[in-house]
Amino acid sequence: MTLTLPDLAKKMQKIDFCMMITKSEFGAIASRPMSNNGDVDYDGDSYFFSYTDTRKIRELTADPTVSLTFTAPPSLLGKPGIFVAVSGRGSLIADKAVFEAHWTKDLDRWFPEGIDTPGLVMIKVHAETIQYWDGEDDGVIRV
Repeated sequence: MTLTLPDLAKKMQKIDFCMMITKSEFGAIASRPMSNNGDVDYDGDSYFFSYTDTRKIRELTADPTVSLTFTAPPSLLGKPGIFVAVSGRGSLIADKAVFEAHWTKDLDRWFPEGIDTPGLVMIKVHAETIQYWDGEDDGVIRV
């Protein structure tokens, strides 16, 4: 059975962390873990907070090509979790109203002044292609 985007969103609800992959300044790939902070009402867009003065922001500014990989653990009964690979484009958002719409209390740990933290920026990754594997099915969703 081929999954739809809403089906996939339901399976992704409990996945907090992913690996964000960008192209480094030397042409190699660079990976780092990123938290979606439970903001997984997934519609093809992923949102992450960051400070502006970071390597990942410099990489996204130079080349907005982004990959995200998500993995859910197996179920208690041993059924494999889902693996999701997203290919898309990253953009930067500096709008405090958008920050507020995606803010969760857990972010205070990294950004102590909340949405007013100096140098705060949001990364939006818009999926173009999503591949998934769940042990029973695999497929591609084009967004």
